Amino acid sequence: MSNHRPMALKAAIVITAISIVLLIIYGSDAALDGGTGTGFLPFDHKIRGIGLGIPSVALPIVAYVISRNESSKILGILIIISGLLTVVGSVAFLAMQDQTAMDTTKNRSAEFAPVIAVGALIIGLGIIKIRKSSKPVSK
Repeated sequence: MSNHRPMALKAAIVITAISIVLLIIYGSDAALDGGTGTGFLPFDHKIRGIGLGIPSVALPIVAYVISRNESSKILGILIIISGLLTVVGSVAFLAMQDQTAMDTTKNRSAEFAPVIAVGALIIGLGIIKIRKSSKPVSK
C-alpha cells in the first residue's frame, strides 16, 4: 500500500481547511462588528454571510461527498471542527444580542436556527467519516 493520498481526499482536506479559515475570518469580523457595522472587512452582515458564511458551510459538505469512498480520520476531525465553529459561532452571536429587545432576539434566533442545524449536520458528517475510517478494511 502506497503512502500517498488520493486526489479526492487531498482536495477534501484543502477545502475543509479553507472552510475553517473562512469561519475564523467571519467570526472575527462579526465579533469586532458587534452589530455596529465596524468589522475589519468592508462588508455589512448580509454580504459577510453570503461571501463567507455560505461557502464555509457548503465546503465541508462538498468535502464529505467527494471523499465519501476514502478513509480519513484527519478529514473527519476537520469537518467536525468546521461544524463546531458554525454552531458555536452562531450560538455566541445570539448570546451577544441585546436581550432587552425580545422581538429582535426572537427574529435572530429564527434566522440562526437553520445555520445551527446545518452546523450539526456537518458535525454528523465528520463523525460518520471518522467511524467509516475506524472500521477495519475487509478484503
